[in-house]
Amino acid sequence: QVTLVESGGGPVQTGASLRLSCSASGRTVSSYAMGWFRQAPGREREIVAAISKNGGSTYYADSVKGRFTISRDNAKITVYLQMNSLKPEDTAVYYCAAKTSYYDDYVGMNGSVYAYWGQGTQVTVSS
Repeated sequence: QVTLVESGGGPVQTGASLRLSCSASGRTVSSYAMGWFRQAPGREREIVAAISKNGGSTYYADSVKGRFTISRDNAKITVYLQMNSLKPEDTAVYYCAAKTSYYDDYVGMNGSVYAYWGQGTQVTVSS
């Protein structure tokens, strides 16, 4: 069982930066592949970025490539999402998710594979 808590969201203006954090608690957290997802009002949940359990493999949605960076610190049991050059279309509730992974380089790109989810943190980007 893993409990995930996101933080770091808030209101910002276009072009600003934010760093989201996802703190995890539970046994063998380093065995989990992690992902960040977002859901805007009236839209389906979409993947933003994902990272393998050893941090060596990552995936980014096309809409955030070059602007967002996912990373993890297994010693601190935390996953980060550095978001730069934010745009109004990045406005959404951002969720952290975890999936048990046998393979070191597995990256989960589909939300349906993740078993554990945080409560979400709101990011609002104004123009």
